[in-house]
Amino acid sequence: MPELPQVPGAYVLIVDLDRPLRLTLPGRTGAVLEPGRYAYCGSARGPGGIRARVLRHLRRDKRPHWHIDRLTGTGRIVTVHAVPNGRECALLDRILAVEGVTTPVPGFGSTDCRRCPAHLVRLPGQTDEADMARWLGKIPQRREPC
Repeated sequence: MPELPQVPGAYVLIVDLDRPLRLTLPGRTGAVLEPGRYAYCGSARGPGGIRARVLRHLRRDKRPHWHIDRLTGTGRIVTVHAVPNGRECALLDRILAVEGVTTPVPGFGSTDCRRCPAHLVRLPGQTDEADMARWLGKIPQRREPC
């Protein structure tokens, strides 16, 4: 896991899911995430910044609060890409531009975002670190909130 900065910003969690995961989310009855590799784009603007938020995601003994907690409680976080002062929607834009990326559950992780279809996407095939680095590249910073 890379060193995580204690500053506000955005991050991408890469999560592997080995078995189907039935989601119990308000308004999304019957949603199932199939086994595969997923990317979740999140923001960390509170105390401790990116480091504090990601460390919470890594904990197994947490009480589910956010949608992503259902996935991180079952799946395995493979890596994290941190973007100090970044915006989660800008990260998602980069990933959604890749052929084969899909949105498995509309609205997942983006209940406070009116712009994005979801903040969780399913990645194609055997997406690896080199792919993610290439896709994310230099993320343009935006001043307006997502």
